Amino acid sequence: MAIGSGSTEKPESGDDTAAIDEPPDGGLVAWSQIVPGHIANMMSWGYGTGFAVFQLYYKETYHFPTSHISWVGSIQIFLCFLVGMVSGRLSDAGYSRILYGSGAALTIFGMFMTSLIKGTYWQILLAQGFCNGIGGGLMFMPATANIATYFKKKRGLAVAFNGCGSSTGAILFPAIVQFLTPKIGFPWAVRVCGFISMFLATVGFFLLKPRKLQRLPAPIIDIAAFKNTPYAVFCGGAFLIYFSLFTMLIYINSFAREVIGLSQLESINFVLITNAVAMPARPIFGYVADAYAGPVNTFGISCICLGVMAFGWMGVSSRGDMYAYSVVMGFVNGAAQGIFSSAVSSFVQDVGKMGTWIGMAFGLCGFATLAGPPTMGAIIDACGGKYLWAQLWAGLTIVIGGILILISSRLAWRQSCKRYMV
Repeated sequence: MAIGSGSTEKPESGDDTAAIDEPPDGGLVAWSQIVPGHIANMMSWGYGTGFAVFQLYYKETYHFPTSHISWVGSIQIFLCFLVGMVSGRLSDAGYSRILYGSGAALTIFGMFMTSLIKGTYWQILLAQGFCNGIGGGLMFMPATANIATYFKKKRGLAVAFNGCGSSTGAILFPAIVQFLTPKIGFPWAVRVCGFISMFLATVGFFLLKPRKLQRLPAPIIDIAAFKNTPYAVFCGGAFLIYFSLFTMLIYINSFAREVIGLSQLESINFVLITNAVAMPARPIFGYVADAYAGPVNTFGISCICLGVMAFGWMGVSSRGDMYAYSVVMGFVNGAAQGIFSSAVSSFVQDVGKMGTWIGMAFGLCGFATLAGPPTMGAIIDACGGKYLWAQLWAGLTIVIGGILILISSRLAWRQSCKRYMV
């Protein structure tokens, strides 16, 4: 057992139920489930993470305060997390395909409603914040939890490939909006995103094939999970990490525009670069987690490195610095985000509760992402547009969270040792 894997007690050989629920860890059907998961992450996290291009467009077009616009992106991401807690439990109950289809429909509806906004703040908030947030939460969690039920030894790698969808979406959708808006206008650029999503969601829906597992009755919130000390400490660390993680992605575009003085067209390059570099990082660190360090250790170390990168952001002062920083930060961020689901799943004792336990961790992180971007926006506004104190805040929260993750890894290892000795 890799130290920091968060592994729990192995089923006894005489347990027929455990044998039935044992993941196949390979095969055509198992690996094909990455496709609907990848698509779900594109349409939920990818579209939400790419909010930086919308942030800049709304600010320069409608002149809303920075913190007000940030609420749209943070609510979108928050609802992805929070609704994921409910959809995770419902996916354990056997409703994965229904959730996937209805979530995709609501997400696409939100995109088309965004294309119809007339510059009113509440329209943006409802269409992009609530519709896309709720739809994404319904869609991504069943697909992600489903992949985790198919793999055990290769779970980190499989979930990492699934998580690459957030990078794919965060490249595709912002690029479409940024480069098509000058040619066909913002409304039609967003509609193109909607039409592409319709095609992708249809493919994902027909490929999704949930495993037939023993379905045990359980509440949406499994309080017993938090009696597991390593899991509880892990959730506390993840909360601090996600309080600032998305703020770095959302504000890097505005930073390049407002502080470095780059053009609107060039500033979007940094959003695309960070997400492009994150794509290879996810499977690389997924493999490292499976083969060497374990997913929890890998996640904790990656997050500490990401916190260091937040401190490094304070030294960026030129165009060249921005490009170099975007490459390194994107790679480290991809490592951190890509291994999160696998790290959470390491603590799950019953594979039939995979969606429930992962969903609860995501739900807690949702509250962090709700407050994170507006907090950074408020700090920036209070400092007269300067980013220094906001960058310091981001670095501190992420580093402390990463340390707690490593502590949870050690606690899980000690817990496992005691169990096997008994």
